[in-house]
Order: sequence, then structure tokens, then C-alpha cells
Amino acid sequence: MTRWKAALIHLAISVLVAAVASALLLGVWYPPPYFTAAGAQRLLLLVVGVDVMLGPLLTLIVFRSGKPGLKFDLAAIAVVQALALAYGFHVMLQSRPVFMVAAVDRFVLVAANQLDPADLAAASQPQWRRLSWSGPVLVATQRPDDATERSDLLFSALEGKDIEKFPRYYVEYETAAPDLLQRAQPLSRLRQMHPSQQGKLDACIGRLGMLDEDVVWLPIVARDADLSMLMERTSGKPLGAIALDPWQGE
Repeated sequence: MTRWKAALIHLAISVLVAAVASALLLGVWYPPPYFTAAGAQRLLLLVVGVDVMLGPLLTLIVFRSGKPGLKFDLAAIAVVQALALAYGFHVMLQSRPVFMVAAVDRFVLVAANQLDPADLAAASQPQWRRLSWSGPVLVATQRPDDATERSDLLFSALEGKDIEKFPRYYVEYETAAPDLLQRAQPLSRLRQMHPSQQGKLDACIGRLGMLDEDVVWLPIVARDADLSMLMERTSGKPLGAIALDPWQGE
């Protein structure tokens, strides 16, 4: 076998592994449109770059049919590649979205590594004391009545840890929906902000089978790119996120 053939075989195996990783990312851990919003594209590039490029390239360099110690060299390459892939998967798992938190006038996409284990253990409901493996879980927040707690929460927010990072303040989404609807904006506002995206909005509303006047929206704050959450005007039920900037127009 030539070194080129060996490298191509290694490349084919690596591409298969990368495809499985991509399927997990897009289909399970980072369901669209949260893939880009959560910064998963950089993680995917890391995994694919290491898995698809590093292994086959090293095989191309070291492979020579009949070379003494060739099996050891190939085994070492496989171990290095597996360790790099394991690290990439570990980072992806730690960064996956686990909660979609409705807080006051927006939604916040919270990742697994943004929650302290002690705070998670103190969640108000048992189902919120574990991290989701199948996309973000929809919840809302309720500010505490105690003045001291409110003050502590304010100072914590100023330091970068706001209410969405404290699962003990999580409540069922339906309890907060009426308040969210009072702050929601009409779809016409989003159309005014993004005049070149009318086709994208039309397609989204068409898939929902609704009219513009039946839909309102609020911002989604995420790690890399903010989105817009479409909601049913009457109930406040989330209809899905759309990749349009909720803060700035074109």
C-alpha cells in the first residue's frame, strides 16, 4: 500500500467520524438556529480540523510500506487523534445550550458551562436540576419578593451573573407569558428593521400557517449572535427562533 492510499483511507474514516459529530451537534446538542448563536461553528471547525486534517496528514508523513515500527507510529497517531477528538467533544458538551430562559423582556440561551453546580442543585423544580441533552428547556424566571435577595441579585447582575443563571428562580414558562406579551413587539417592527429579509420572514410565517398580526417577538440573547423569538400573540407560546438581529436594523 502506498502512503497516499493509506492517507486516503484514513481521511475517509475521519470524514465519517466528523459527519457523526456534525449530526450530533446540529441534530441534538445545538438544534438550529442555536448552532451559530451559541458559537458551535468554531467548535465544529476545531473538531473537523483536527480529526479530518491532522490524522491523515500524519499518516501521509510517516507511512512507508514495510517500515519497522509502522504499527506503533499509526497507533500513536490514532491515540493523538482520539484524544483531540475527545477534547473537542468535551468542549462541545460543556458549551451545549441547556435552558431557554424567559426573563422580563427577553429570552436568554443558557449553556451548560454557564451554570454553577450548586445553583443547579438549588433549582426550584427537580426537572431543572439536571442539564438537558436534547436542546434547551424552556423556562421563565420570577424575581424574589425578599428585598435582600433582590439587592443581591442586582449586584450579581452587575458582575455578569443575572437571574437566568440561578435555577432557583426558574418557574414554568406559562406563568410569565402574560408579562412577556406586554413587552413583545409586533412582527411589523421586525420587518421594518430587516427590509431585505422579507422572504425569510414570509417563509417562516408560512411554515407556521399564521398571519403577521397573529405573531409578536422578543429578543434572544446568546453567546455569539442574538436572535429573535417569534411568539403567538394571544398565548405567548414560543413559535421558534429566527436568525434576525433583534437590536439593530439594516
